[in-house]
Amino acid sequence: MFGRSSGILLHISSLGGDGGIGTFGKEAYEFIDFLKKSDQKSWQILPLGTTSYGDSPYQSFSAFSGNPYFIDLEELIERGGLNRQEVEDTDLGDDREYIDYEKLYRNKLKLLKKAYFNEGKDFLEEIEIFKKDHIYWIDDYALFMALKDKNNGKEWTKWVKEEKFAHINTLKKYRVELKNEIDYYIYLQYLFYSQWGKLKRYANEKKVKIIGDLPIFISGDSVDAWLETELFLFDEEKYMKVVAGCPPDAFSNTGQLWGNPLYNWKIMRRRGYSWWIERIRAAFELYDLVRIDHFKGFESYWEIPANAPTARPGRWVKGPGIEVFKAINNKLGNLPIIAEDLGVSTKESRKLLKDSGYPGMKILEFAFDSKGDSDYLPHKYLSNSVAYTGTHDNETVVGWYENIVKDDREYTKKYLMKYLKLKIKNKEKINDLFIEAIWKSKSDLAIAQMQDFLGLDNKARMNTPSTLGNNWKWRLRGDELTDELAKKIKKMTIKYDR
Repeated sequence: MFGRSSGILLHISSLGGDGGIGTFGKEAYEFIDFLKKSDQKSWQILPLGTTSYGDSPYQSFSAFSGNPYFIDLEELIERGGLNRQEVEDTDLGDDREYIDYEKLYRNKLKLLKKAYFNEGKDFLEEIEIFKKDHIYWIDDYALFMALKDKNNGKEWTKWVKEEKFAHINTLKKYRVELKNEIDYYIYLQYLFYSQWGKLKRYANEKKVKIIGDLPIFISGDSVDAWLETELFLFDEEKYMKVVAGCPPDAFSNTGQLWGNPLYNWKIMRRRGYSWWIERIRAAFELYDLVRIDHFKGFESYWEIPANAPTARPGRWVKGPGIEVFKAINNKLGNLPIIAEDLGVSTKESRKLLKDSGYPGMKILEFAFDSKGDSDYLPHKYLSNSVAYTGTHDNETVVGWYENIVKDDREYTKKYLMKYLKLKIKNKEKINDLFIEAIWKSKSDLAIAQMQDFLGLDNKARMNTPSTLGNNWKWRLRGDELTDELAKKIKKMTIKYDR
C-alpha cells in the first residue's frame, strides 16, 4: 500500500514558533522542508478537529470541522485582516515549549473574531463555494457553535428543551437571529480549510504524504450527537445510556472511561452506513492516508453504563465488523487506511484486520515485557504493517527506558540490551537504537515520534491516558530541526532502503 518508506509523527500543535501553539504557518512549511531533507515520505499528525473539554484532539465538537487554533495569524496580518501590533500585544502564552490552552481560548478566538469583522465580507464568494463543497456539515456545525456561545459554552444536553431537542421552528428562528455568529464560524472553517489545503499541496509537491488520524468515536458534546442522536445510544431524554472506554489494561487498572457516546449500529446499518461513508470521504479530503483509531471497536467494543465511575463495570459488545468497510469500499473504492489494532487481541479482531486488508500497527515499546515471543519484536513484523517506536499515548523511548531502570525491571533491561546490542558503556542512545530497529524491519512503513529523534524524556510526552491537565501541550522550541539531524535521519533511511 505504501511501498517501503518512513516518516515522522508530530502534531500541528507541537510545531514551534510564536503564537502559543503550532499553526499552518511558516514553521509547518519548514517542517515539510526538514522532512524532505531527511528523505522522509510521510508526516503523521493527530486529529485536526475543533477541540472541546480537555483539549484532546480525540474529543471534537464535530466529526468534520477543523481546529481554529491552527489558523496562521501571519497570513491575516499580511492581507490587513489583523493589526500586527494588536496581535503582538495579545497574550497567547509565553512558554514556547508548552501550550496554554486557556489563553488561546480566551485570546486567539478574540483575534479571529476581529479578523472576521475586518475582512469577512472580502471573501463572500470564496466562502459560498466552500459552503457548497461542505454542505453535508458546515451549516449545522456553525449553528451548533453559535448556540453554544448563546448558552455560555454549556453542553447541548443542558440547553432549554426547544434547543436541546432541535425543534425545527427553533432552528429556523436561530438561523436568522444568530446569522452573524453562524457566518463567523463558517469563516473560521473557510480559513482552516484553505490554509490546510495550501500546506497539504506543498507537502505533496515535496513528495511528502500526510497521514491523518480518525477517532472511532465522536464527542458527546458535538453537533453530530445533537442533531443525529438516533445514530447513537441515547435515551428518550437525549442522555447517553452507555459510553465508550476500554477495560483495565497496562495503562490503567480501572480501565479508561472515555465517555463518548456509542453507535446505534442497527440504525447505521439500516442507512447503509452513510454517516461513516461521508466521514471517511471528508477525512480523505484532508489527508493522503488515514489511521483509524481503536479499530478493534468495529469488531467489539467496551460498553460502560453512563453513570459508572470507572470503566470496570463495562462489557464487550459485538460491533458491525467488516460490513462497514465493505460499504465504504463500495462507495469510495479501496483506500489507504491504517488500522490501530492495539489493545486486547482476539481471533475475531485479528480476522477483521485480515479481512479488511489494512496494515496493523507494531509498537516496539511493547516488545520487551514478555518471554521473547512478543509479536512486537521487529523480526516478527510482516510487510503489511506500520512499525512505531511508540505512539502519542506512549512514553518517549528515553522516558520509557529511564522508568525500566528506575523500576528495576531487570529481565526487561537484560533482554532489551541483548536484543538491541545495547552497550551502556559506549553511551549508545536507546532512542537511536529503537528507531534503527524499526527502520530495518520488514514493515512497509516505519514511523517515529519527533521526540524520539530528539532523544527527549517524558517531559515531552504527548499524552498519558486516563489523566487530565498536562496532555497535548508539548511543543518544539524552534531550534531542533538542524541540518545535522536531517543528515543523520537521511543516512539511516537510505541504509535501510526506506
